[in-house]
Amino acid sequence: MGMNMGGGSSGGRGRYRRANVMAEINVTPMVDVMLVLLIIFMVSAPLLTVGVPLDLPQTAAKSLDQDKEPLTLSVQLNGKVFLNNTEIKVDELVPKLKAITEARGGMDERIFVRGDTKVDYGTVMRVMGRLSAAGFKRVALVTEVEQGT
Repeated sequence: MGMNMGGGSSGGRGRYRRANVMAEINVTPMVDVMLVLLIIFMVSAPLLTVGVPLDLPQTAAKSLDQDKEPLTLSVQLNGKVFLNNTEIKVDELVPKLKAITEARGGMDERIFVRGDTKVDYGTVMRVMGRLSAAGFKRVALVTEVEQGT
């Protein structure tokens, strides 16, 4: 008889234990996923800042400090001109730049010109001549830092 009571009471304890089980969240997989995403974004972020692929000339000049995203004109080896990352015809260049600079605060904004190392000198000068004729006074040429002389 003592055995029956012991068996019956242990079954009752089992039911109560199941009712009082605490639900805990295992955060280890979430931390693993977040670390992998962090590494992916750290590696891919510098790759996203590159615009039009060019082989820029090298100089020993220092870089300029800039607060907002600059206006960048890129001239590729085949003569195509890009305003930031979108291709633009040379004839449409000045009206679009005037509209952008007026919306951003006037003609005093600096415009960066990037030209491939092997691009025809006349092509870059044609783009810069149009900028100068349109009244843009702050035109800068972009180069890479010179690698060992």
